[in-house]
Amino acid sequence: MEIRLLRYFWTVAEEGNISRAAKLLNITQPTLSRQIRELEEQLGVPLFHREKNHLYLLPEGIFLKERAEEILHLDDQLEQAFLNKKKKQLEGTIVIGCVEADNSDTVAMMLEEMVSDYPNVRFTIVTGTSDDISDRLEKGLIDLAVLLEPVSLKNVKTLTLPREEKWGFLVSNELFIASKKSLTPEDIKGLPILCSNRVEVKNLLTTWSGTDLAALNIVGHFNLIFNVFPLVENKVGSALTIEGAVAKRHLADSVFIPMEPEVKTHCVLVWKERIQTPVIQAFIARFKHAFEA
Repeated sequence: MEIRLLRYFWTVAEEGNISRAAKLLNITQPTLSRQIRELEEQLGVPLFHREKNHLYLLPEGIFLKERAEEILHLDDQLEQAFLNKKKKQLEGTIVIGCVEADNSDTVAMMLEEMVSDYPNVRFTIVTGTSDDISDRLEKGLIDLAVLLEPVSLKNVKTLTLPREEKWGFLVSNELFIASKKSLTPEDIKGLPILCSNRVEVKNLLTTWSGTDLAALNIVGHFNLIFNVFPLVENKVGSALTIEGAVAKRHLADSVFIPMEPEVKTHCVLVWKERIQTPVIQAFIARFKHAFEA
């Protein structure tokens, strides 16, 4: 399947209208309509439900659009890489995925220095869960990832970042435990807990507490901490998280309390074992120079 045809399909799917898509692609409407029909014939399935002036994606169309986005993104990256090589200048875009953590400041500092030294460098930051960021890295949709240990990805290289991430519970100020300096496994017995659905985080909790997961009062799961603040404030549960994910927030009705015994992990910079573009190589080298022993 041609990249050009995928780009035609993606544009039509995004616009939901042949006429608007044709204008964006700078081709005639009949030509675009014919290309889409030929694509459907080639695949042997209809991709759109046609209704007056609007096209709606059918399940097969939704699947193809997701795959097309990945392929077109990789194609754009490849073209940009060769263009940068031809110009013999350090320029291009760094796409970095980052979990919510204290080490976000480290990434920001490195990006600030990079853009200052090389004005033609641009960047895109994608925030998400470790699973989401890992999946994007595997598919080549991002160049680098900042993830919490442990990292289970294969065929990657890693660099441990310097700041330790301290684990604890985000607790409503109205709970009796809010005045404590730290929380022990005894303190959380029966406590309603909000926890990440990641297996690694659940293992961390059971190892620290010495308690089976089934014996803990886990009332809900979450991926990003942002949506959990109202639940904590309304005493639905106390959220297991790292201090770096909440340190920059204004916590008027809740407080972060570290675990005792103390639990700390590191963030790691992760990239795939493959030939990287010059701008990515330079960015990784900057991290190595700053933090590698």
